[in-house]
Amino acid sequence: MTTASDDIRITTLAERPALIPRVYEIADTWPPFIPHDLAGSALLGQVVEDFPAYCVAATDGERVVARGLAVPFDSATDGREATPDQGWDRVLTWAYQDRRRGRAATAASALEITVDTAYLGRGLSYRMLEAMRDAAARRGHDALFAPVRPTAKHLHPYAPMAEYIGRRRDDGLPEDPWLRVHVRNGGTIEKVAPASMTVSGSLAQWRDWTGLPFDRDGEVEVPGALVPVRCDLALDRAVYVEPNVWIRHRTAAGVIRG
Repeated sequence: MTTASDDIRITTLAERPALIPRVYEIADTWPPFIPHDLAGSALLGQVVEDFPAYCVAATDGERVVARGLAVPFDSATDGREATPDQGWDRVLTWAYQDRRRGRAATAASALEITVDTAYLGRGLSYRMLEAMRDAAARRGHDALFAPVRPTAKHLHPYAPMAEYIGRRRDDGLPEDPWLRVHVRNGGTIEKVAPASMTVSGSLAQWRDWTGLPFDRDGEVEVPGALVPVRCDLALDRAVYVEPNVWIRHRTAAGVIRG
């Protein structure tokens, strides 16, 4: 699979394995506390090597300008589903449990699309999403699921996610820019993943990650956080539980079967 426009080329990492060690060369805008999610810090760096057929990269000449990561997992085992409430953390850990135990994958989930800051605003996120959907189709999946992190939700940290995703523009599309990209690309909003990612740490750690004092009990607004971080002085800890939004993208395989 190759998609190209101008000088930008998008392929799976299985097709261009030489790009695997380079996908993290991208300049990104992720909040500094996000890499401290324990599931992500333990497993995310391995995804491109272990599931290269599900992951895609965009290059402009020799420069890597975007990456898209996804994993397969078994959603049919008792106690599982394709859109779990623990979202991002859960599908990532399931993917590795299933890989270790040799379970057949019945679903595929995107984990992230990251575009280099110098290439934002060029429509590259749309093309990356399409490439990831095509990669899932080539592996036989009729849908690509995604626990989506709405990009403007951090501006409304106290708004319940269920209410936030219902906000629409006059044209009926979501107010949130990243949700809008998914819906325009044929995605269907399925439900909220209320505990999709969890970052916990001591108050000293949170001060280091954010530069904030964390000197009072209760909810603390943190730049980039979709909801407030809960601070407990007596226990010397703060916990961030991030909600995401499950979106389902039907693939070409699903269209053919349908």
